Order: sequence, then C-alpha cells, then structure tokens
Amino acid sequence: MKLKHSLLLSVALLLTGSKSFAQAKFIHSHNDYANSIPFYRAYTNGFNSIEADIFLVDGTLLVSHSDKYLFPERTLKGMYLDPIAYELRRDTSRRLNLLIDIKADYQKVLPALVKELKPLDAYLLSPENPHGRLKILISGNRPVPAHYKDYPKKLWFDDDLVYPHTQAEWDRVGQVSLNFENWSKWKGQGAIPEADRKRLQKTVDSVHTYTGKLVRFWGSPDTPESWDTQIGFGADIIGTDKIEQLATYLQRKSLRKPANLIIPNKQAK
Repeated sequence: MKLKHSLLLSVALLLTGSKSFAQAKFIHSHNDYANSIPFYRAYTNGFNSIEADIFLVDGTLLVSHSDKYLFPERTLKGMYLDPIAYELRRDTSRRLNLLIDIKADYQKVLPALVKELKPLDAYLLSPENPHGRLKILISGNRPVPAHYKDYPKKLWFDDDLVYPHTQAEWDRVGQVSLNFENWSKWKGQGAIPEADRKRLQKTVDSVHTYTGKLVRFWGSPDTPESWDTQIGFGADIIGTDKIEQLATYLQRKSLRKPANLIIPNKQAK
C-alpha cells in the first residue's frame, strides 16, 4: 500500500510539476518603429529587446522597413540612439538589446553605424566592456561569419544557421533568429500540428546543445496560442507587434525576464 501511494504521488508530482519546466522568456519588439510610439512603448513595458530596420541615405541612417517609406526625420539617432542614451543615464539598472536589421549594403551601412554609436561607447556590451548595458545585434544584410572579425567587438551578430562557423566566429554571435515558416505554416489558431512542434523542438534543442545560443523565431504567429507554443518548445526570446498584450500575458504567467537583464550571448549553465 505504501509503495502504491509513493507511485501515485510521483505521478502526481510529474503531472502537476510539468509547468515548472517552462522558463521565463525575454521579449522582443518586432519592427518597433512601426508602432504608434516607437522605442518608448516597448521600453516602458519592460521589453528586453527592440528592433529597428535601417537604410543609409546621403550619409544618414534612416529607420524604415522599406526604401519606399524613407523620411528624413525618422533617423536612427533621433528615434533610438538618443532616447536610449537618455534612459540608460536616468536608470542605471536598465539593460537593453537593440537589434538593428540592415536593409541595404552592410559594407556601407556598418561603418556609418559604428560612427553613430560612438557617443554610446560607455554603454556598449563587448568583451572589453562585459558590464555594458546596451547590446547591439546586427541582423538582416550582414557579413558572413568569416568577416565578423573585420568589425568592432561592440557589434554582435544575429545568426540564421546558414553558414558554418569557427569557434571564434560563434563567439561573435549574440543569438540565433530563424524564420518560423521554414518549420511550420501554422497560423497560430488551435493546436500546432505535432510534427511541426517536434521539428521546432528538435531545432531549439540542437541549437542549445551545440552552440549554447538563445533562439528567437521571427515570422511566427502573433497570438496567445503561438506564444504558449513557443514557450512549450523552448524558444528563449518571444517577438511581437502586440507590445502590451504580450507583456501582460507573460506577466500573468510569471514567465517574463526582468527588464534589467541583458539578453546573454549564451545560455546560463
């Protein structure tokens, strides 16, 4: 009887404790510049990561998803870099990941970006400044891994698992970002097909095991069902265009990483 009771208790603990495997997530404001209050809406909601797409136009870095909608007043400096500098001075506990998606020729854009970042050098995370509170992550049109070494170490790179890397090249990678639609055509309503879930789970597990990098899926459905599914298969960073909704949703589940944590380059051991 005692043995039977112990077995039942073990099963009950496994069932009720299954949620304990869900870990708190970092949250990312996808195409942040497209919402009604760029930067501040995500920042004041405690987002860990904010995205800005950029073009270089006549020597100025402009923020836009498309070259059809470039406006001279929408500069990277005015919309993001100056507000970030102000907020980091004001709140010395806050940390942030700024994902910069390059929409043009990186060989022209990156030198201009490095110059524009100069006033923020004291805040920039790098091997030489491991306590830096601002992590700059380069995505979109970016150099192949063999050329990461050609750029300052205050720039980290978003990886898509397309190219092989040496260990030194992996050391320059800040996170892995993958196109959700390459794994599933699920639209975020009802349950994801089990075969798709398993593929996604296997991918995340492989990235964690072989690189230690954190994983984000872009292009994923932006629904509570999708957020739960991503939590379930172990994505580390959840992206959204629905800033308040995701922030509140994860807060209610006690699955939000604090705003004063920078997204690490590798999983904690």
